[in-house]
Amino acid sequence: MGTAPAPISRGNWLSRILRDRIVELGLLVWVGFAAAIPFLAHGAIPFDQPALANVPYQMRVGIFIFSMPIALIFISITWALTRRRTVDIASRAPERAVALRETVGLLIYGAVVLIAGQFVGHLLGMHGLGLHLTGSMFGLSDTVSPREVYLWSAYNFVFYAALPYWFFRRRGYSNEALCLKSSDLRNDTLVILVILAIGLLSDLPGNHIWRLTSHQLATGATLAFVLSLLGTGFPIMIFLCSILVPRYKKLTGSTAATVVLGGFTYASLHLAEYWTRYDSPAHGALSVIFIVLFFGGPGMVKAYLTLRTGNAWVHLWAYHAIWPHLTGDTPIFVKIFGI
Repeated sequence: MGTAPAPISRGNWLSRILRDRIVELGLLVWVGFAAAIPFLAHGAIPFDQPALANVPYQMRVGIFIFSMPIALIFISITWALTRRRTVDIASRAPERAVALRETVGLLIYGAVVLIAGQFVGHLLGMHGLGLHLTGSMFGLSDTVSPREVYLWSAYNFVFYAALPYWFFRRRGYSNEALCLKSSDLRNDTLVILVILAIGLLSDLPGNHIWRLTSHQLATGATLAFVLSLLGTGFPIMIFLCSILVPRYKKLTGSTAATVVLGGFTYASLHLAEYWTRYDSPAHGALSVIFIVLFFGGPGMVKAYLTLRTGNAWVHLWAYHAIWPHLTGDTPIFVKIFGI
């Protein structure tokens, strides 16, 4: 007589996730980085972030530390909205050996592009070209010319989006294999609307865009939308969500590990943000810590949105192009272009 299988505990899924080595590494980094801040900062944040200049030290640190837990809320909502869907994006990636070579190659390429952007910007007498425009998200305290905006947008679009997309299409990957085609447009639309609505509800009250005139709002929003879409929206959609996320899932076989790797990758692409400082070991360490803590969470959400829908466009419209960049950066574009 056979033995009946043991019932599956509700906590089994959580214990499996927490036993994942990559997840354990992510938790260790989050806790360790958060704990290191007081020993490095000594009560003062050394970054040029005008939007947070008047925020008390403890609250300012908290904004960065709790980016991760907030990301888990968005991930939970996404799961609830897509719980009836079954999407296997690992099947869209090549076999493991090829996936590993493509992943390593693309990461090295991305590092070269990130470093080269700093040299190109400074060589032309401007700020280094990072994944975000100088002044984005945290305010502008320096002069940025329209020429710099155009160069930033073109550089990132060409090297993070256009060339990788062309290269992988040439290798025979279809738009579906690159997660650029919807398999359930109705559910994708629902996810976009719900996630975007939550973001806007948290962002629009008290937003600086309400201080703009109708002309400034219309013109500035158009510039912010188009140039940010080219400069950071499409680059992340192609580089991370279309290409790397399916390969991470293929290599790890784990949704949780893929999400954590997505967070680390997204954060690493911001290591040259305009507000970072590498003029001393302490400032350099704080720069890395704040980058990982702040951008790791959104990177996890972008990866999870792609994993659950199989559609990289979902993250772009739900969690990038409109909120936070259109709503948050329109005043910056108004100032730069003298509108």
